[in-house]
Amino acid sequence: MKIQFENPDKVNGLMTLTVEEADFKENVEKTLKDYRKKANIPGFRPGMVPMGLIKRQFGASVKVDAINKVLGEEMYKYIRENNIQMLGEPLPAENQDPVDIEGEAPYVFKFDVAVAPEFKIELNGKNKIDYYNIEVDDKLIDNQVDMFASRNGHYDKVEEYDGEKRDMLYGDLKELDADGNAKEDGVVVEHAMMMPLYIKDEEQKKLFDGAKLGSVITFNPRKAYPDNDSEVSSLLKIDREKVKDMTSDFTYLVTEISRFVKADVNQELFDQVYGEGNVKSEEEFRGRIAEEIKKQLSVDSDYKFLLDVRKYCEEKVGQLTYPDAILKRVMLNNNKDKGMDFVEKNYEQSIKELTWHLIKEQLVAAQGIKVEESDVVEAAKGAARAQFAQYGMNNVPEEYLENYAKEMIKKGDNVQGLVDRSIDQKLIVALKNAVKLNEKSISLDDFNKLMEA
Repeated sequence: MKIQFENPDKVNGLMTLTVEEADFKENVEKTLKDYRKKANIPGFRPGMVPMGLIKRQFGASVKVDAINKVLGEEMYKYIRENNIQMLGEPLPAENQDPVDIEGEAPYVFKFDVAVAPEFKIELNGKNKIDYYNIEVDDKLIDNQVDMFASRNGHYDKVEEYDGEKRDMLYGDLKELDADGNAKEDGVVVEHAMMMPLYIKDEEQKKLFDGAKLGSVITFNPRKAYPDNDSEVSSLLKIDREKVKDMTSDFTYLVTEISRFVKADVNQELFDQVYGEGNVKSEEEFRGRIAEEIKKQLSVDSDYKFLLDVRKYCEEKVGQLTYPDAILKRVMLNNNKDKGMDFVEKNYEQSIKELTWHLIKEQLVAAQGIKVEESDVVEAAKGAARAQFAQYGMNNVPEEYLENYAKEMIKKGDNVQGLVDRSIDQKLIVALKNAVKLNEKSISLDDFNKLMEA
């Protein structure tokens, strides 16, 4: 097979492949012989079908498959051996003449190839990039202590309702008729739970002020939650479709009042959060919390650092020239259901992401970064650890995390995302050691403002 590659402007490539009969003949004959052995055609014993009949029935499709196979193999072999940094997949050239496969070889195929622009980016100690160290102050620690105390709190029974303390009421609901009497066959709900604090209508909410055990409050559920049919449906235990016709007042006999009480900051809380005996004083508790906050915030600092590295590199590389026409065709080919409007609308952002991808490839190669299976497992463990932490589970055994991570990978849950996360983590560590860090201390509030901007 003869292959010619033209790339005059360095980004728009044209690959011409001339396929001779010798390139596919042997494969075609072998495949047709296999067809003959397996063919089940009425009137012929297995394996005795005339080859001429086999060729008439299957010859054309087998020939096309064989040509496509050799085209793909030789094309990618050429690209690999000649170190062509191709973007996307090759596309049939727009100036491709129709190829008559039924005629005799040779056959000439042309493909448009998008080639990555040439540039070089390198980061070392001569490059100075900002790095923000987020301060762990008492306010952050206090907030976390309060969160742990709330998460491990409990409800106490009280005698009188206090809306400021988010009390929960339990009681019996009865539907009233137009005269204010219990409605015959009306809606009745026993031990219905309510939190009057979340009633939308202020007049209806005030009806519950000062409620005590045994109090009877008359209110209108539909007025109380005018824009929330689901709330009314849940409270009255009726179908949502019936809510629009429910205009009745109800009595609510208060049978129980529960008040949420945060856990005391004592040894019991320390044990609940960090395991029995691992923390023995409030000072140790706050110190442990400070360490965890610092670790969590360092992830945010690293993320900001990577964003700043990206901006620095993009400015250093400048505007790159891309084979726009080919890339838009590639993008359209990958989004056939969305059309050219989608391509035009998103092309600029896609090029921006592609530029960063190419920059990052060079940075990763320069730092000798490789991702092993163990790195992907660690990334999965980190994701699992963060997930468990959201539910207050800070002491998940390492063995459990390991098994959870391996199951996540085995199921194929976002494996590429885990690989990308591993690459980013390793790249951040490498670049923090490679460049000159312009370290700055910053409060969390100011850091968040910086990120918003």
